[in-house]
Amino acid sequence: MNYLSRKLMFSVLLVCSIFSFAQTVTEQFLVKGNCNMCKERIEKTAIKAGAQTANWTAENQTLTMTLDESKVKCDDILKQIAEVGHDNEKYKAPEDAYKNLPACCLYTKSSDFEKPNNTLEHHSDSDKKTNQIEGVKLTREKEATAISKKEAGLIFNISSKELLKAACCNLSESFETNATVDVSFSNAVTGTKQLKMLGLDQKYTLLTKEQLPEIRGLASAYGLNFIPGKWIGGIQLTKGGSTVVNGYESITGQINTELLKTKDDDKKSETEINLFSDNNGRVEANVTSTSPISDKWTQSVLLHGNGTFGDTDMNDDGFLDRPKGSQLNVAYLLNYNDLENSGFASHFGINYLKDERTAGQIGFNKRITQEDQSLYGVGIDISRFQLWNKTGYVFKGKPYQSLGWMNQLTYHQQDSFFGLRNYFGKETSYYSNLIFESIIGNTNNKYKVGASFLYDKYDEDYLLDNYKRTETVPGLFAEYTLTGEKFTLVTGARVDFHNLAGTQFTPRMNFKYDLTPKTIFRISAGRGFRTANIFAESQAYFASNRQIQIINNGGEIYGLKPEIAWNYGVSLQQEFKLFGRKSTVLADFFRTDFQNQVVTDLDESARKILFYNLEGKSFANSFQTQWDFQPVKNLEFRIAYKYYDVALDYLSGLKKVPFMAKHRGFANLAYSTNKTEKGRFWSFDMTLNLVGKQRLPNTKSNPAEFQLADYSPSYATLNAQISRNFSEKIRVYLGGENLTGYQQKVAILDAGNPFGNYFDGGVVYAPIMKQNFYVGVDFKF
Repeated sequence: MNYLSRKLMFSVLLVCSIFSFAQTVTEQFLVKGNCNMCKERIEKTAIKAGAQTANWTAENQTLTMTLDESKVKCDDILKQIAEVGHDNEKYKAPEDAYKNLPACCLYTKSSDFEKPNNTLEHHSDSDKKTNQIEGVKLTREKEATAISKKEAGLIFNISSKELLKAACCNLSESFETNATVDVSFSNAVTGTKQLKMLGLDQKYTLLTKEQLPEIRGLASAYGLNFIPGKWIGGIQLTKGGSTVVNGYESITGQINTELLKTKDDDKKSETEINLFSDNNGRVEANVTSTSPISDKWTQSVLLHGNGTFGDTDMNDDGFLDRPKGSQLNVAYLLNYNDLENSGFASHFGINYLKDERTAGQIGFNKRITQEDQSLYGVGIDISRFQLWNKTGYVFKGKPYQSLGWMNQLTYHQQDSFFGLRNYFGKETSYYSNLIFESIIGNTNNKYKVGASFLYDKYDEDYLLDNYKRTETVPGLFAEYTLTGEKFTLVTGARVDFHNLAGTQFTPRMNFKYDLTPKTIFRISAGRGFRTANIFAESQAYFASNRQIQIINNGGEIYGLKPEIAWNYGVSLQQEFKLFGRKSTVLADFFRTDFQNQVVTDLDESARKILFYNLEGKSFANSFQTQWDFQPVKNLEFRIAYKYYDVALDYLSGLKKVPFMAKHRGFANLAYSTNKTEKGRFWSFDMTLNLVGKQRLPNTKSNPAEFQLADYSPSYATLNAQISRNFSEKIRVYLGGENLTGYQQKVAILDAGNPFGNYFDGGVVYAPIMKQNFYVGVDFKF
């Protein structure tokens, strides 16, 4: 073959290959569906209709497919998908085809295909040969906080977008713009924040990280500071009884935190540096890096450091309003995902934390023993190490059947003193949970069965007393999910064999009924039990001269019996259009009844803290109504009202629980400008909290000058933040907390005589700091 012939043949082949390549396109379309059965049906139909590849995801309701346009048209494929029962943006499914779908596949139909937060925009991509391929790119504006419409339980999904509305330096500050969780200071000396939900203290909410036990045991008092806000990829908040799969300790609900990971659908390396500082001497630095290692392996490196160096005393009582000190926090996450081929996925994590804090009177020197100086001081040194793994397997050809195994080892040590009181604690904890999930007949009938094991070893020293115990809790559980055309029922039970608390039976139920596609009714009921860690959970009162007294009731844990409670809830969720825009109203009522409770009594004497088991009744009624609305583009408005009725039988009779406002109001306003092509935009956020009067502990036995009123005054706080994105890579934000400047007038009783009988820093009902201003910057690479 001569040179001319070879050149001619090469040219013909090149033209043919370019023409052939130009006919192959990648397209994305919105297709409605619910579950794995829908995924299999949609993809199979697309391939059968002529698509070369097809992939449908339930989360985005998106079908991505490649096809040769010279052989088949997109319209033909979408038409056949509609004929098997699935609405899409081109064709609606015939009614008989839709009704013939299995019940689990019956998605919500509407008069026209809904795309409330979706836009389709055409774009061009270039390959190495610079050939242009026309495609469709799907972009979806993710809600900052979304109420799940599919789950039987009342679940709020809080995204990283919500966390950007406030400073969010750690988990305790992640709920400042959320109406469901109440955030408050626990005492006036350590400046620690605590959460409350459904009118009850944080200890009654199951707090998990990656669905593994996190803030419990000795970490109860300060654990919210152990998860930096910049590490958080998302939060799932469940009100009321949660699933039995995650354990028996949930009474008022569950808050699960997910750490940052590389997204499966966009495996790109991303590193972010965050720098933060406020006007009261607090500085912080975060480095988060997520990156793929290979097609199946990804990793996350999370670094956090903070320090508080200023002497802040806004109420001029001679005590620091918040402690000085530093924290170093390091985590490494390694993820393996080969679900499509082998069916295996695994997640490994390791975390080390060192936190040192000093509080008390200004001028106190931690290096000098308390006996050798006249100033009152508090020192809290915490070391914490965690190692965990979660491994899952999806059975080949059975996407509905899986096996998962979770394991976590935790070591926690706290060395602390509060004036002349010492408290030392060590906890070694191991948790394991094995879960098998499958169906009965079809995906309308799903079930989970499994076994768990919890090991907790405690060693505590308080003053001259030592308290040691080991808890071992093997458990079995089963959960069944029934899905109908308009309802979902999740019912489950677990039995746990506690070596100290005896055998415990924990049933739970969640039921959802769609009255209409936009009106959802839910009910829930369940039981929970827990063992109280009275010293770790009551450190808010250690900065006082109250004497601790335990009234033994014959139990195996501090002489006390475990806490047992029932929780019942009902809610109504209504979506509607107002001025052509989405609007949601949610109303819920929950009641918690304690069968047994460890009572922390501050009323019997102003100089004592009594711990004893409940004799009588203890209940908490919680009502909340919330309205989310977007009156105009880019403007989000959320208002809420909460009513609490919480009381229990103390030794002195039935009383309202202290530090719980009967009435609370909430309003959040968020606005952002349109994003430019270069990623520039402004964001404005404002949150108002109205807190009604709260009952205060009885201090009548104190001299008149150290007595408090029966109730606190009502007050309001206002937080605001302005941020500017200069590009997709750089963001600067400026904010202020407690802009109303409200401050509790007397945060510490007898602050001038901290070693006297009447000193008490644990009666805190309002902010102890006035306005606090901060500035931060984010860099992404």
